Amino acid sequence: MIYPLPAVMVSCGDSPENYNIITIAWTGTICSDPPLCYISVRKERHSHDIIKRTGEFVINLTTESLAKATDWCGVKSGKEYNKFREMHLTPEPAQIVKAPLIAESPLNIECQVFEVKELGSHDMFMARVVAVDAESSLIDKGTGAFQFNHAHPLAYSHGKYFSLGEKLGGFGFSVKKKK
Repeated sequence: MIYPLPAVMVSCGDSPENYNIITIAWTGTICSDPPLCYISVRKERHSHDIIKRTGEFVINLTTESLAKATDWCGVKSGKEYNKFREMHLTPEPAQIVKAPLIAESPLNIECQVFEVKELGSHDMFMARVVAVDAESSLIDKGTGAFQFNHAHPLAYSHGKYFSLGEKLGGFGFSVKKKK
């Protein structure tokens, strides 16, 4: 296994009656231009059928303050619980997709599925990124970049959640010439 992984909450559904949240660790970028990503979901999970039917989902960044909700939404079924209500999370309208954003998440990535790959225990939903919603206080005013370090994102490794540590360097720091 390749660890650590991001721990994200994926919201789905096309009306408040069928909104759901699933916690996913098998997610990532497929391509940067055009922006493409994926999530892998077990076929028996409630969200699997919702995403397959609607062709949309939102990847919501999780944070240290969302750790309990992240775990709870990963172990409880949306067939039995309204996860938004149980975890006191706020469904918020997205810019483009019908699936809701999680308002408490500092970064929301709206996705439209273009292909589903059956892989065995999981199906991989490959998607186009159609919008990104970010908390304005976490956008660097000078560079316009999202400041992940200020968001305190969660990572997942072998059944445990972790916060991220100190920055060790930036891309290319090992070859940068000293002034």
